[in-house]
Amino acid sequence: MSPPSAAQTSKSATTVAPKTAPTKASPTKAATKMHRRSRSGCFTCRLRRKKCDEGRSQCKACKHLGLKCEYKRPMWWSNNDQRKQQKENIKNIIKRTKLTEKTAQIGTSCAETPPGLSHSLPTSATYSEATARTRAPSIDSQHSPSYDFNQPLSHDYYDYHPHIASPSYDTNAHYQPFHSTPYEVDIKTERQMFVNDIPTRRDSTISTFSTYQPPPPQATLPSFPEDDWINEDIYNTGDMFSGEEGLDLDFFDFSHGNPPASQQALIQVDDCDRPLLDHFIDNVLRLIFPILEVNQHGSARSEVILPALESNRCYLHCCLSVSAIHLKSTRGLQGEQIDNDILRHRCATITELCGALNNDSNHLQILEATLGMIFFQCSVGRPSDALPDVPWHAHFEAATSLVRKLELPHAMIHDNNAQMHPPFNMTLASWIDILGATMLGRSPQFADTYREKNQSGSTSGLCELMGCEDSMMYLISEIACLDALKSANGINDMQLCQLIGSLGKSLDTTEVPPESLTPPYSATGAIRPRQLSRNMTAIFRIAARIYLCSLVPHASKEDPTMQTLIERFVSNLLLIPHGPDGFDRSIVWPLLIAGSQSTSRSIFRQALAGRMASLGEQAEFGSFGRMVRLLQEVWCQSDEADRAGSGQNVHWRDVMQQKGWDFLLI
Repeated sequence: MSPPSAAQTSKSATTVAPKTAPTKASPTKAATKMHRRSRSGCFTCRLRRKKCDEGRSQCKACKHLGLKCEYKRPMWWSNNDQRKQQKENIKNIIKRTKLTEKTAQIGTSCAETPPGLSHSLPTSATYSEATARTRAPSIDSQHSPSYDFNQPLSHDYYDYHPHIASPSYDTNAHYQPFHSTPYEVDIKTERQMFVNDIPTRRDSTISTFSTYQPPPPQATLPSFPEDDWINEDIYNTGDMFSGEEGLDLDFFDFSHGNPPASQQALIQVDDCDRPLLDHFIDNVLRLIFPILEVNQHGSARSEVILPALESNRCYLHCCLSVSAIHLKSTRGLQGEQIDNDILRHRCATITELCGALNNDSNHLQILEATLGMIFFQCSVGRPSDALPDVPWHAHFEAATSLVRKLELPHAMIHDNNAQMHPPFNMTLASWIDILGATMLGRSPQFADTYREKNQSGSTSGLCELMGCEDSMMYLISEIACLDALKSANGINDMQLCQLIGSLGKSLDTTEVPPESLTPPYSATGAIRPRQLSRNMTAIFRIAARIYLCSLVPHASKEDPTMQTLIERFVSNLLLIPHGPDGFDRSIVWPLLIAGSQSTSRSIFRQALAGRMASLGEQAEFGSFGRMVRLLQEVWCQSDEADRAGSGQNVHWRDVMQQKGWDFLLI
């Protein structure tokens, strides 16, 4: 009889879902369950699912109700039975506290002392007074006619941020900005060993890591139907994201359809790749679609990324490769191991793509993975990365073919009359197409589609996905077509100037009143999505004008009109949140266009340096880092030409060609 043999390898299945009854692990596999919970208070408030002001040593809620306030993870937190018992204990304590308060109130009502009025909650008036006392010095003086734009910018210029007008969290718990709160991810891994198909040993471990990715609405702590909680609304949570308008939370036609109510995703990965998957979900995912996350909270995670990771192996390999690149860039990991991880998953992605293309099947999944390979690279990596890779535009040629096979342009045109939701993959492809065309000096692949949609005034979802209004992106597509026509010498100077004037008038029709451009924050410090989009569209509009003016025959960056546009750009840049939680990475293309026309005396260079300082190390990788590296080289050559008196204009595309850079700066 042969001796029993145990499995030598194992795989991990990552389940992202609210807490449910554990499922039986399959042979030689480990089931990993992720639970996302708000790390926004003590464990007692989390258990009660109440907002916590995180006061030390006791939060306000626990102190008021006589509860034990625990910030260190208690033993009962990881056990359903103990957690249920703890809820029961808390409920009894609250009942006793309420009874005591009621008795005290009866005694107080017998006294003839009138109730005091000095302890009421802050009103809007008192709140305004408080913010006035903490508001930063005005920056309006920088925009006066007498302001010297050549002087070094003050520290306040770089640090200007509407959040400084909000009361601090410690003293005004009602006004906590939502984005300052991280989230925790509990990972429970259960492993079971089988010998000759007989279960022998079972281990269970729990680990925790942090992320800023908000959980979907359903991924909450486990609930117990039999609990009868006292409705004690100590804090008015309200809408933590925006109070300005209702948003369409079912805007896009996602390729995976509507997610199941359980929000579960079972992701099969090898054990050696699980750290890469964890890192992707914890650190990379939140970088990819920041504007979509602002507009439709949690949809990037629950309706785009996780379903694709679960069902599309090619997409999974793409994300694992991107995760390894991000690890190498941000943590300085060097050596063969991390490079092997990058190349291994990069090659696996290409192999899966080629196999599907040869079989002429799974077109939607191939498109999804191909767009991921193009777009996700914009969030990771350093300009100096030298590992072999397929150029983004080669991938996009395949994506273009798939888009046409799937008849997605027709679906977008059909939206004009049928009021259907834009296909998500077509919207992402359109963003890459329009701005990517400017990288190559050619017309967008689907320029005719954008032209038709512009004439009909219909949406492609570009604003909801990336932040710039559709009509502006359609006009940038037209400018790219004109740029390509000029580069091919397909037009004379007179015709070129006529078309430039016509497009300039079209840009005029999209202008908005200056008073409509305001900081994109509500009184609570929450992002107002539509105001953010208005501000971002203004940035893209000025960049489009700069791009259009650069096509004028014999155009010079020294021209007063060009420099006025640069100054307007810098002024509007103040309305875009900066720093690690800001949106500088969403305006890389406008920064490139404006920066390429800035002189050594321009205020733009100082403003960009300030934005880079706010981003910290995040300014060194992704498209933002590549844009900065390209501008530095453009400025070096341009300033040298100015010193030599040649008056030569240095074009950023020429510099990319000289350096052999194949950047997609979007």
